[in-house]
Amino acid sequence: MRCRSSSYSHLPHQSKLFIDYLEHFRRVASFYSCPPKLAGAARIARSLKFPPERRKAVAAILREQNAAFGMGSPAEKNLERFEKGAVAVVTGQQVGLFSGPAYSLYKALTAVTVAGELSRAGIAAVPVFWLATEDHDLDEVRSAHWYARGQVMPLGLEAGAGGGRPVGRIALGPEVAELVRRAGSALEGPGALSIASDLEACYRPTDTYGSAFAKLFARLFEQDGLILLDPLDERLHRIAAPLYRRAVEDSGVLREKLVARKRELDRGGYPAQVRVTSRSTLLFSLEAGLREAITEFGGKFQAGDKSYSRPELTQLAEEAPEKFSASALLRPALQDFLLPSAAYIGGPAEIAYYAQAAVVHEHLVGRMPAVLPRADFTLVDSKAAKLLEQYALAPEDLWTGRQEVRSRMELRFVPATLARDFGRSAKELERALERLRGPIRKLDSTLEGALDRARRAATFHLAKLQRKAGRSRELRENVLAAHEEYLHGLLYPKKQMQSRVLCALPFLARWGTDLLRELKRFSGSRSLAAHHIIRVE
Repeated sequence: MRCRSSSYSHLPHQSKLFIDYLEHFRRVASFYSCPPKLAGAARIARSLKFPPERRKAVAAILREQNAAFGMGSPAEKNLERFEKGAVAVVTGQQVGLFSGPAYSLYKALTAVTVAGELSRAGIAAVPVFWLATEDHDLDEVRSAHWYARGQVMPLGLEAGAGGGRPVGRIALGPEVAELVRRAGSALEGPGALSIASDLEACYRPTDTYGSAFAKLFARLFEQDGLILLDPLDERLHRIAAPLYRRAVEDSGVLREKLVARKRELDRGGYPAQVRVTSRSTLLFSLEAGLREAITEFGGKFQAGDKSYSRPELTQLAEEAPEKFSASALLRPALQDFLLPSAAYIGGPAEIAYYAQAAVVHEHLVGRMPAVLPRADFTLVDSKAAKLLEQYALAPEDLWTGRQEVRSRMELRFVPATLARDFGRSAKELERALERLRGPIRKLDSTLEGALDRARRAATFHLAKLQRKAGRSRELRENVLAAHEEYLHGLLYPKKQMQSRVLCALPFLARWGTDLLRELKRFSGSRSLAAHHIIRVE
């Protein structure tokens, strides 16, 4: 396994805030508790005070949840450490089908590795994965993309009647059995049987998107002691009742602070992730099985067809907190109310969320964790490596767009002898035209510009002829398109980074589950400021 790093500033679709957060932290320091370094997490961990009774209550719930998910002895030991005072290194993600995009696993790997670094530094720390089971966007979790046999293979379940319900309460249904069979049959490599067996055991018709995801992660990270947390548990809502109550009582103040924070972000040229309006609150209602936004107008709160005064909604938060769900801007504060978080591991969008949500943290919790970027990888197999070499390309070239890549491939896609002839001809043409420069300048210096134009035109037309020769060979052998599709499908699927689209399970099948252990080497805090391109043999 060979690894090289690429700056995030060279990757497509990266926000200005994320790049400044990594490379010019002073510009965004006012939005975060500390720079994205392990030292910041250690400092926060040493000063963190967390109510013992709350820790004990949360630990008991987590022990029961993780037992149901099938935790191994390392997770049991970490729960004991948690109960005795360990801090948490937290990450989380939507509970996507078959583990969702690869970055879900990369987040967990990073949390495991950073928790280990803190522990070795003398600070007891455990990794915790927050399952986003309360999200109600079913379309974002009901599909996965397999990379199998050189192609991107979409897999998905029907939406059914799940719209508006938390995905952690939606059963997968009988059609998942056939989908598991299809997914398993497409796996190749030494880990194929193991991964297929895990899918069969975890993704059953009676399981929900949340429980299946959790069972799979419990297996994949059994050796790492990853603790899983399902926030849909009503007991966690009851513990969080004071937070929900304050979110209702202080809704106006919180809204003002968020509007002020948006102005600060705007001044820095950073767009806010969440639009906050004069009616926005930080809460959703979970009444009648649906997740609906709670809005505020004219002193009244509205959730679906129900209306509440502030005292009524405050009382509901005290008496039935299970009927509330946190918005994207409240979830980080809820997470740190329930957990002694020293660090949060997030992707670029989440890191931008934290810049906006920090004012909510400060008001409701009084502290913020260190925010660290997740590890991110582009995995290159041996075939892709050979194709990249054949066409003199790098993975970064795939990110520039198909037209440029195709043009470069066509230039290289000619017989070797003809390619040498083209190269020789280009040099001879350059020399011949350059020999004319002296006599032309002596005859009439104004003609020198015409000579340069003629040289550029001749070079352009020669390169064009070379590309046409490449296309001609393609018509005969019909392989260039296949090579292009292979490279784009693996390295830049759907015009996005590999980790944002492709599921990691086919990679674990192909190279064995030890791949996770290998990737841990590049998931430590010192490796997080760059994207890693890894050649896997």
